[in-house]
Amino acid sequence: MKLSSFLALAFLVCMFVGIASAQDKTPVVNQRERNQQARIAAGVKSGQLTPAETRRLERQEGRIKAHELSAKSDGKVTKAERRSLNRQLNRESRRIHRLKHNNKTAG
Repeated sequence: MKLSSFLALAFLVCMFVGIASAQDKTPVVNQRERNQQARIAAGVKSGQLTPAETRRLERQEGRIKAHELSAKSDGKVTKAERRSLNRQLNRESRRIHRLKHNNKTAG
């Protein structure tokens, strides 16, 4: 179970790095996503995040990425779309913090 969670996390990190290296209209959003992925990975490594918590966080990260790609699909990311992405990232950041500090540990 741990190995599959770790492999899924590693795959997502590699995917985000590949996407982020392309020319982009949302560099701040991409940097925040990378930071949050690193925080999730650190939580998995330290045992602060359980496998269920990790799956939930990764699923939400995927939804944010899908929303970002949808915003970019017309070639322009509007102010409202950027604001919406930042709100989602703020919520996810709080969720990561809360789950890492909830006294539940893996294993």
